[in-house]
Amino acid sequence: MKISGFSFCRNAHSLFYPFVESIKSALPLVDEFVVAVGRGDVGDTTRRDIEAIGSEKIRIIDTVWDTQTYRGGTEYARQTMIAKAACTGDWLLYLQADEVLHEEDLPRIHKACAEHLSNERIEGMICSYLHFWGDYQHYHRSHGWYPFEVRIVRNRPDIYSWVDAQSFRRIPSFTGNYAQHDDTYKLRVVNSAARIFHYGWVRPPDFMQRKKQQMEQQYHGSSAASAEMFQYGNLRDIPLYTGTHPAVMSERIAAMDWQDQLDAHAHDALTRPLFKHERTKYKLITWIEQTLLRGRQLGSFKNYELHR
Repeated sequence: MKISGFSFCRNAHSLFYPFVESIKSALPLVDEFVVAVGRGDVGDTTRRDIEAIGSEKIRIIDTVWDTQTYRGGTEYARQTMIAKAACTGDWLLYLQADEVLHEEDLPRIHKACAEHLSNERIEGMICSYLHFWGDYQHYHRSHGWYPFEVRIVRNRPDIYSWVDAQSFRRIPSFTGNYAQHDDTYKLRVVNSAARIFHYGWVRPPDFMQRKKQQMEQQYHGSSAASAEMFQYGNLRDIPLYTGTHPAVMSERIAAMDWQDQLDAHAHDALTRPLFKHERTKYKLITWIEQTLLRGRQLGSFKNYELHR
């Protein structure tokens, strides 16, 4: 059995992605790790930083992003597929540049891949998510944040990264449109019992604002420049994480130096649109889910069919 890891990134260093830690977290598990590295802005060190990891398992594919043709975030899916197409494993482990595996979960993934290797009915596996917010101590369990997502897929050509690359679907008649809905099928999956540590919302406020503007560009084609810093709001109502982080994150966590910015603006009135977890309706739904339903979500969208 062979397991491939794959990912994509561009301007990852300047946007404060833990992309090096992400790749390192998978290397003990995978036989190869393929990463599509987009041509970045002047001075971008992403490719050099990946090369500096110094692993023979890593293969870099140089790409050029085409956000004019692939709009609405679908360029993310196209880049994902460039990396996927170069993978040679039986199972393919997908990590985005802000997602990190815990070393305790690697044996669980390997065991799940081995157990289901011969069962072709199983097309993928889901992982549970820890969505950190603002710092490395607070994480979301609210209704507005997905608790699971497909991160391991079988190496089949009809399995595609879908829409903005959050998940995958089986598309027998792919038209070139990563957002197509016709003739698409949710993957039949099992739970890998592994966790994804998602650090996409853990950045200094100025970096987070820059990242938000970059995403606006990808999804909507333009974004107004802003000198404002991102507002994380009051973290008091966000649950505290008491477990351990992946070992590869230890230096990055120790170097965190923006806690004073979070504290200083914790009680400021928000001038940005509210996220779902900040709205009264979703706060009530979250209370019901966490208090009465033991974490089971009500009516949430799942882009997979869970095989039990």
